[in-house]
Amino acid sequence: MWTLLLFLLALVAFIFYNTFVIVEMREEVILERFGKYHATLEPGLHFTIPLVDRVAYRQETREQVLDGLVYLKVMDSYKASYGINDYRLAAVNLAQTTMRSEVGKITLDDTFSERDAMNEAIVQELDKASDPWGVKVMRYELKDIQPAQDIVRTMEKQMEAEREKRAEITESSGERDARINVSEGQREARVNEAEGEAREMELIAEATANGIERIADAIAQPGGSLAVKMRLTEQFIDRLGEIVDGANVSVLPMEAANIKSIFEGASEVTGPVRQS
Repeated sequence: MWTLLLFLLALVAFIFYNTFVIVEMREEVILERFGKYHATLEPGLHFTIPLVDRVAYRQETREQVLDGLVYLKVMDSYKASYGINDYRLAAVNLAQTTMRSEVGKITLDDTFSERDAMNEAIVQELDKASDPWGVKVMRYELKDIQPAQDIVRTMEKQMEAEREKRAEITESSGERDARINVSEGQREARVNEAEGEAREMELIAEATANGIERIADAIAQPGGSLAVKMRLTEQFIDRLGEIVDGANVSVLPMEAANIKSIFEGASEVTGPVRQS
């Protein structure tokens, strides 16, 4: 009697346990009936037929991180369950294969400087290949690249040569700029000097022109011509006296030797002035 009762209680518990299926948040359940796909259960409480229906797969729909490299999300639980045996392992293996292929397309220097572009290219290839699995690759993060020691030494030599080249270019650019600055300074000095000389010549010419203009105005005045002649005669006599005083032997012009002609010339100049 007790054995039958315990059997009935166990049967009821088994039926009750297999009648209700609880699906957690960010999860989907693949339900099979008689061994075939029947339905995809969303989060919540669901009723099933004991011994007829069974939970075949539970798929996480939140973003998953595989091996610290691949970030993916299940978009179709049916494809993820029946399209491939283990989409996680397949995604990791495909990521490694794609990564090697992308690295082989570029130089080693570019693998460090263009890491973001490589990650984007790998994501596109993975997303394209994983579409039949019902999985979407969200992103891929390429970890540190550790090349062989001989490659590292070669890269160090290359970087050292590049630094020396940049230093030489910088030094030559500085010397060139210095020469340009000196040349421009000298050119500016020559321009300023030429402008100063031109200005000086302009002022002298202007002063000379003004002097000539005033002399011409003075000559045009009444008695101006005679005054000029008298002034010229005075300067001639003064200059002649300086020559006589400074020389041991006096040499006089022919006109100056004729003293009478000198005084006659002076009287011709001064005579009309007195009359005026």
